[in-house]
Amino acid sequence: MNPKIVDKLNIHLADWNVLYTKLHHYHWYVTGPHFLALHAKFEELYEFAATSLDEVAERILALGGRPISSLRQYLGQTLLTEAGKESTDTEMLEAVISDFRKLADSLKETANLADESGDKVTSDFLGGHTEELQKQIWMLTATAQGLPVKA
Repeated sequence: MNPKIVDKLNIHLADWNVLYTKLHHYHWYVTGPHFLALHAKFEELYEFAATSLDEVAERILALGGRPISSLRQYLGQTLLTEAGKESTDTEMLEAVISDFRKLADSLKETANLADESGDKVTSDFLGGHTEELQKQIWMLTATAQGLPVKA
């Protein structure tokens, strides 16, 4: 077991947990003419986050590590922030896009570390998550471009 990789994976676990909660918040609080589409999209994304956080925790266990599992630990290790003052659909989308970019960049760094350490399985695993995040970033960015910007 490489403790450095496990530590990085625990940061990703924290990020996915914060995203899961943030996406639920947006799912509940989105309003406006794009409500139906975004309400459904945020649900799809929090389900993606739930699956991803479970997969990361299981990868940590498979490596012989111990996944963090408390809200205090998640908030102490995440690279992201909780939902804040985002009140419009555009602000919510922009926050998700920003978080997905941060997470994708961080996953790539950990994948490179795993690859350098000879852990091709973890590298490939993280590459799959990065690929899905990049796809979501593209789709969310295209959606955000069609929404009015708050003055």
